[in-house]
Amino acid sequence: MSNITEMMIRKPSFKYRDLRNYEGEHYDWPAGEHLLKKGTLVNEAFHPLEHDIRFIKDLQVPMRDGVKILTDVFLPVDCDEPLPAIVSWSPYGKNSGNADRFKALFNLLGLDQKRMSGLQKFEGPDPDFWCEKGYAIVFPDPRGIGKSEGDSTMLGTQEGEDGHDLIEWVAQQPWCNGKVAMSGTSYLSFSQWYIAAERPEHLVCTQVTEALTDGYRDMCLVGGMPDYAFTEGIQNNHEGFGQREDVAEESRQFPNADHPLWQDKIARVWDIEIPILVVASYSNVLHTDGTFRAWRQLESKEKWLRIHDNLEWQDYYEPKYVEERLRFFDYYMKGIDNGWKDTPTVRYCLHDMEGGNKIDQPATAFPPVNTEYKKYYLNGLTRQLQEEAPAVHVPTGYICESAAPKASFYLPITEETNVIGYPKAHLFVEADGSDDMDLFLIVQKLDRHYNVLRQFTIPSTSPMTHDMLENFGGVAKYSGAYGRLRVSRRHLDEQLSTDIIPVQSFDRVEKLSKGEIVEIEVSLAPTGMTFYPGETLRFMVCSQNITGNVHPGVPAYVSKDNHGRHIIHCGGEYKSYLQIGVLK
Repeated sequence: MSNITEMMIRKPSFKYRDLRNYEGEHYDWPAGEHLLKKGTLVNEAFHPLEHDIRFIKDLQVPMRDGVKILTDVFLPVDCDEPLPAIVSWSPYGKNSGNADRFKALFNLLGLDQKRMSGLQKFEGPDPDFWCEKGYAIVFPDPRGIGKSEGDSTMLGTQEGEDGHDLIEWVAQQPWCNGKVAMSGTSYLSFSQWYIAAERPEHLVCTQVTEALTDGYRDMCLVGGMPDYAFTEGIQNNHEGFGQREDVAEESRQFPNADHPLWQDKIARVWDIEIPILVVASYSNVLHTDGTFRAWRQLESKEKWLRIHDNLEWQDYYEPKYVEERLRFFDYYMKGIDNGWKDTPTVRYCLHDMEGGNKIDQPATAFPPVNTEYKKYYLNGLTRQLQEEAPAVHVPTGYICESAAPKASFYLPITEETNVIGYPKAHLFVEADGSDDMDLFLIVQKLDRHYNVLRQFTIPSTSPMTHDMLENFGGVAKYSGAYGRLRVSRRHLDEQLSTDIIPVQSFDRVEKLSKGEIVEIEVSLAPTGMTFYPGETLRFMVCSQNITGNVHPGVPAYVSKDNHGRHIIHCGGEYKSYLQIGVLK
């Protein structure tokens, strides 16, 4: 661990903003125990507390190196027995779930905050619900965050070890019965991979909702492209009094994935053996690939996957799925025989983008065992996708600086077809006028009139929200299975790649020479889409960022390396194709 932390690029932490509207309603309360009475209104955005709550603020928890982190605990008032505990780990401020910045974000997306009491950590469980159900809720500020001691890091072994130490401390407290779980969405979920991989003795089970697993491939250099905007944005939350790890700057200085810092930011999910409930979506450009990658690599023999069709926060606070988590935790933390084991191993969804999405479809695997992968070859002359490779070589392409820097290929649908699983593109490409190419790929659905169908995954119907997200939806809008690759980063990792899912090594740069045609494979995000007769599957290759920004307010990545003409070679010896899974 010391070697990794010594390699990190450090800068002063962002100044802790000692303000209620930024840090939350209870930021200035004194350390110690407080009674929150039923009926208390934490903030007008939320519902009044439905139960009395014991709130213990700023407990000092020692890490193995002596650093102390501050932690809040919520307990029911009317329980004298030790309880199982649920931990939520993130750098967003343990008190700030009711702060203006997060209320404004949820308002923008149209999320019903009246479902919450305002005691919840941002993206975490609501103590008002869980304490009444017989659980202790634990919200720490990690090292270097807020008033916790030390220097902050982002992802990797340091967070894993600190989370391990917190869990073992929690298990020894008089209010805990020795059983600990974790829950939360986004950062509160991807921190779970790193912590659970350290195998804390008292971590009984865990529940992940939408979580990247690889700091390089999922966040900083997706497709090998230097896209730092989201990382720089999330680092703004690293407020404290020490130093912080500057992961965005590490991305600039260490651009290859084989650097030890990036290797440390690959979650060792294969070391996780405890029961786990994983919740994913096809539409989250930040989390989708990592969540499904983890699902494939998890060693746990008791694991469940549910794929939803909306935004992570909407799903996490949906009452139906809050009750589902309660069943999961009750079964493993309390030993309640509630039939949890009868839950289907996989529940997938199918988007039709016309109001007829199918959710909670049961299966034993993802993709379902009755999935057949098919190759559809690109015809450069007709711009169609076809089952037989064209005999004649016909190149096609686009001018990057033109008004339409893209090339589309159509597959007409003659019978209802469910596309599911992991698409990939196998292409032969050439750059005429540059030594590199940033390629953006997507599989879209066109209606009977050839209109591109998209689905907002947020509940907002606000004109302002739609104005902001119309062209750049990111996590808020689903347009189809997407992928991207910087072609100089095309080299495949032979150990990790399969015929279904290619994986780039990102450990070298191989620029293109004039006239050189190179063979590439690009993995597209997993998907589930229903096509009806008369509709069209559109496969598009583009020089511009198709999916847009990762998150509202974060600038979308714009390629600076696309110049001249991109050529896609189709037919003859160049058998370019799109591979998709189809339910039989």
